[in-house]
Amino acid sequence: MANLGFIGLGIMGYPMARNLARAGHNVAVWSHTKAKCDKLAAEEASVTICGSPKEVGEKAECVVLCVGDTKMSEEVILGANGLIESMQPGSVVVDASTVSPASNVSTAAKLKEKGIDFLGAPCTGSRPGAEGGTLTFMIGGDQEVFERVKPLLEPMGKQLYYCGGHGMGMHAKLTQNLILSNLLQAFNEGLVLSTKAGVDPELMLDILNNSAARSGLIAFKAPYVFRRDFSTNFSVRWMHKDIGLMLESAQDLGVPMPLTSLTQQMFRAAIANGTGDEDICSTIKVLEGIAGVQVKKS
Repeated sequence: MANLGFIGLGIMGYPMARNLARAGHNVAVWSHTKAKCDKLAAEEASVTICGSPKEVGEKAECVVLCVGDTKMSEEVILGANGLIESMQPGSVVVDASTVSPASNVSTAAKLKEKGIDFLGAPCTGSRPGAEGGTLTFMIGGDQEVFERVKPLLEPMGKQLYYCGGHGMGMHAKLTQNLILSNLLQAFNEGLVLSTKAGVDPELMLDILNNSAARSGLIAFKAPYVFRRDFSTNFSVRWMHKDIGLMLESAQDLGVPMPLTSLTQQMFRAAIANGTGDEDICSTIKVLEGIAGVQVKKS
């Protein structure tokens, strides 16, 4: 049993923290939405509610956070009443958020001045992976620190990839999301086209699943589209944020990304249409509206 902390109890964070508690650990939690802390503490006796990130750090040898963006991450780690103000030398901060790689590097350096270790550990698997404890983590930081905290991460994920130094896990995560978002845009265009032409969407999916165009993402997301279920596993808004991080990294590294730039605009259009908080598969509605067709069960 370890004394852990968890910050951020959103769609992903809540079940991740719950899985740590159910693995037998003491878990100190904080969230902007206190009701989420209250709910988790009512479910799990080993959960302690804290009034600030600083208080979480006082109680934990290792703190995991899963928050929305770079600004939120830096605020809870380095800001007033942040983790840096209370965590002891030798303790570890594990940031499972998707933020800029440069932020991972600078945050690690500032924590190191206090003797606090840091891992950037973005994860993938959406809500089902978080709930089932089957997330995939991409780790950047000192390998010795990773090996030390690896057993603490295993209740949350089944695949833990060590990618190299600080920021490298984030580069891996952004690459994974780059491919995912562009695959989704290709699916949107293809299914709107075939449906407009008169091909049954479920027939088209069966063809895709038995061809070189097969994709695990599409096989998972298409049925949601067909039944018009856009409940959120991973929101349009957060993927749009991640695409922005991809393009920032591409600019820094001198890599042209024309396809991803177009995908960003389609996600931005979806947000402008009012679907930013729906699942990423709802982006198909942008093209459906233009083409005057709906991809659904016949």
